[in-house]
Amino acid sequence: MVAENLISSAVLPLRTSDTGKMALYSMENFNVRHLPIVNNRQLLGVIGEDDILIHNSGEPIGSYVLSLNHSFVKKSDHIYEVMRLLAEHQLTIIPVVDDEGDYVGMISLEDVLNYFAKTAAFSESGSIVVLEFQQRGYSLAEIARLVEAEGATILSTFVTSYPQDSLVEVTLKINRQDIRGIIQAFDRFGYEIKASYNEEEYLESLQGRFDALMNYLNV
Repeated sequence: MVAENLISSAVLPLRTSDTGKMALYSMENFNVRHLPIVNNRQLLGVIGEDDILIHNSGEPIGSYVLSLNHSFVKKSDHIYEVMRLLAEHQLTIIPVVDDEGDYVGMISLEDVLNYFAKTAAFSESGSIVVLEFQQRGYSLAEIARLVEAEGATILSTFVTSYPQDSLVEVTLKINRQDIRGIIQAFDRFGYEIKASYNEEEYLESLQGRFDALMNYLNV
């Protein structure tokens, strides 16, 4: 999945002639805290609520000094790059440009969340297992072998590293609700099992967090 496939036409960019008040109204209307500023097809930057609050909201935003003027992705960038920049700059939207640097649209944080919510890792039934071990002992091939030996399949993995402790935490989505045999296999091979969830428990937790995030974005 690349950025071009996630572009939303529901949210419109701002123009330099728009005032700060108009920008705030648009942000409220689209449930975002940032918007791109575009002159014809030229991306001038990204404006956030904080940029407006330190300026006169009655003046055109073209006169503002922007704190996020270099935040964008190319339409060929992978969704992981989109996620990285959204998180790094704490954005609710990220502009998308073509190979010539011209503005072609934007991707919202909600668009990214909705995409992942529809993938097999979330939509297919199964269970979650969280493992922790030393980095030097990490082998995804070995983990997959143990899971497949029990007749199951790994739908997705999420790896978190802790360099200060030389630890790796691996979250697995497995296409089976009864994972007692898999848990026992991990235990036999010395893997530390931090947590495990069946589908119902996990989805209730995930839905609660997703609803809380959506409520936050709508504030």
